[in-house]
Amino acid sequence: MKRRDFIALVGSATTWPLVARAQKAPMAVVGFLGAPAAQRYERYAAAIRQGLTEAGFIEGQNLTIEYRWADGHYDRLPALANDLVDRHVSAIVTIGGAPATVVARAATSTIPIVFNITADPVKLGLVASLSRPGGNVTGIAMLGVELEAKRLELLHEVAPTAALIGVLLNPTNPQSKIQLEDVQTAARAINQRIRIANASTEQELDAAFQTLAQERAGALLVGQDTFFTSQPALFATLSARHAIPAFSPWRAHVEAGCLMSYGANLLDAYRQAGVYAGRVLRGERPAELPVVQAVKFELVINLNTAKALGLTVPPTLIARADEVIE
Repeated sequence: MKRRDFIALVGSATTWPLVARAQKAPMAVVGFLGAPAAQRYERYAAAIRQGLTEAGFIEGQNLTIEYRWADGHYDRLPALANDLVDRHVSAIVTIGGAPATVVARAATSTIPIVFNITADPVKLGLVASLSRPGGNVTGIAMLGVELEAKRLELLHEVAPTAALIGVLLNPTNPQSKIQLEDVQTAARAINQRIRIANASTEQELDAAFQTLAQERAGALLVGQDTFFTSQPALFATLSARHAIPAFSPWRAHVEAGCLMSYGANLLDAYRQAGVYAGRVLRGERPAELPVVQAVKFELVINLNTAKALGLTVPPTLIARADEVIE
C-alpha cells in the first residue's frame, strides 16, 4: 500500500467516530390519544409536555408528539388508537381518563401506555395491581370515582333538606357503572334519595338539568367524565338558570360559577403522567412501574354562588375548605 493511501485510510478511520457522534439521535415519538376536544384540554396536554420536559424529552428537539383527538366522540377513539399503533409510536399517553385508556389497551398489548384516570385501574382491568401493573399499562390514578361517597356527604352538609339529589353520569364512559354502584351505596348509607340523569352531549346535558329542575332536585352531584370536565362554563350557566347547586370533581367548575368541588389537582396529575411517559421512553417497563395514586384532594367552595342560590354553607365546612371564592 502506498504511503499516501495509508494516511488517507487512517485519517478516515479516526474521523468516522466523530462524524457518528455528531449525528443526531433519532427522536422518540409519543402518541397523545385524547377523548375530549383539543382546545378544551390544551392546558392538560401542556402539563403532560411539562412532565416530559422534566424527564428530559422536549417536543421538537428530541421528541415528536402525534396528537389524536376524538372531540368528545368516544366512538372515534378506536380508529385513532389504531392509527397510532400503525405508526409504531414509542408510547401512548391517554388524555381524558378511562374512555381513551380502555380503547388504547384494546388496540395494543405491546406499546407502552401511560394513563391518568379517576377510576380504579384494577377494577377496569387495565392493570393486575397498583404496585405491579404487570402489562404494558401504568400511570396516575386519582381514584376520583371512589370519592363519590365523600362528595355526596359534603353535598348533604350544604343541602341537608334536599329531598332529592340528582346524579349526572355519562353512560358512554366505561367507568359509569362503577360510579353508579358507588353513589347508590353512598346514598343508601345516608338515606338520601337520588335521581340518575345521563348525558353525553351538550343537548342531553341541557335536557338533564331541565328534568332535574322539573323533579325539584335540591342539588346535583356531577360524575367523573372527560366531557363534563371540559364544560365548566356550561355547567355554571345551567346551574344558575335552573337554580340547582352543582357539586363537581373539578375546581375549574367552581371558578366558573358552580357551588363546590372536591378532587385531585388535574394539572399536577397530568404532569406526573408526562414524567412517567419520559421514564418509559428511557427504557423502564410499565409492568414494573407502580401506578401512582393521588394523595391530596382539594375542597373548593364558591360562596358567591351559594349566596345567589340562597344557601348557607356551614362554617365548619368553610373551615375545612382548601379555597373559598368570595
